[in-house]
Amino acid sequence: MNYFIWAILAAAIWGMVPLLEKIGLSKVDPLVGLFYRCLGVVLGLLVLCLFIVDTKKLKAVDFRSVLFLILGGFLASFVAQICFYQSLKLGDISKVVPISGSYPLIAFLLGVLILGESLSLYKLLGVLLVVLGIWFIKLS
Repeated sequence: MNYFIWAILAAAIWGMVPLLEKIGLSKVDPLVGLFYRCLGVVLGLLVLCLFIVDTKKLKAVDFRSVLFLILGGFLASFVAQICFYQSLKLGDISKVVPISGSYPLIAFLLGVLILGESLSLYKLLGVLLVVLGIWFIKLS
């Protein structure tokens, strides 16, 4: 499969999961909800370690890569998830998910500013559409 199919699959799963989480959070404190979500991550990690990951590959990773990957995991799976769950508990899923899901805009800007990635008219139009979409959702 190419990148596009994998990206569509990720979007489909990420689009379904907030519905499960919104239902799960209906009678639960967001931090308690995060605890149980992390159990799902631990289960995934166990499956990954037992069936997929070659331990030689784990040992071959340089310290800098490990540091950045762990930091990314902590920020995305813990810190941002706390923010997302608080928002999901308090707001409508139809507003929370598109706004919090606008993270590609931030990634795009950082990619251009820090990594020197290319900027094109189509990319700028995409950014404008995302910003307009967030603004329209906020107004509703």
